Amino acid sequence: MAEKIKFAVIGGGSWATAIAKMLCVNLSEISWYMRNDTAIEHLRTYKHNPNYLSSVEFDTNKLKLTNDINEAVAYADYIIFAIPSAFLDAELQNLTVSLQDKIIFSAIKGIVPETSLIVGEHFHVKYDIPYYNIGVITGPCHAEEVALERLSYLTIACGDPDKAKVVATNLSGNYIKTKITDDIIGTEYAAMLKNIYAIAAGIAHGLGYGDNFQSVLMSNGIREMKKFIKKVHKMKRNINDSAYLGDLLVTGYSIFSRNRMFGNMIGKGYTVKSAMMEMSMVAEGYYAVKSAYKLNQAYGAKTPIIDAVYSILYEGKNAKTVFKKLTDQLD
Repeated sequence: MAEKIKFAVIGGGSWATAIAKMLCVNLSEISWYMRNDTAIEHLRTYKHNPNYLSSVEFDTNKLKLTNDINEAVAYADYIIFAIPSAFLDAELQNLTVSLQDKIIFSAIKGIVPETSLIVGEHFHVKYDIPYYNIGVITGPCHAEEVALERLSYLTIACGDPDKAKVVATNLSGNYIKTKITDDIIGTEYAAMLKNIYAIAAGIAHGLGYGDNFQSVLMSNGIREMKKFIKKVHKMKRNINDSAYLGDLLVTGYSIFSRNRMFGNMIGKGYTVKSAMMEMSMVAEGYYAVKSAYKLNQAYGAKTPIIDAVYSILYEGKNAKTVFKKLTDQLD
């Protein structure tokens, strides 16, 4: 009898909770690492995460809960990272167990600030993980709708299609449909960039722009994304596929989008610091726009939306003035 593949989820937020929920449908046991001891004890006692997606009830007999990242990594064959990119490097510094024989999948939509790399590249460069052992889990999908068991779609990217199929199979369910792709870098950059465009959509809404402008903004956003990704990693891809355009649309329009919410606050006059404090959640696009802007200094893609968001968030430019100028650059 073949040995069962073991999965570990790293993170205690909404995406980690959603992924743990999906895996528990198909597996008899998973390891789940979260830093918060109180959340772990609450899960063991009350069968739900007290801080994120608290409506999701778990069979705790299926959960090997731990506050030791080394214990989770040692247990698993496949490790799914689902923590904010801003905290990934600090978490990994606690690792003493080797990642060399592990298969790493990222459900993180952002850039690692310390290296200015997308997560897959970070694991490859810093931990010498071969690309065929690295994958990406992307949308279009919001964790909140997974919790509500609304029909959702995931794209699983990996250079090794067999490993992509393993993850796709174990995440699939009655309300989760999956597809696989070999465009690891493109899908991961798309997942990062769409958060920037969602912030732009939120800023526009906060400034009082309507649906007509939002549609133009999103249309320009997908074309800008295509130019950027083509500069970074040229290969044959259809930018209108769900992993690119679909993920952009759901993040730009959804009430569950924290990046859109963050942008909306900026448009209404909040400072970056006050918006982050009020949200008490991480808007990945805030970190992503700085990295994308800096990267594009070398690539030279035409990115007026990224430039506009960067100037507002990092140069302190007036959002109303910047967006008035941006409207003349879009078509």
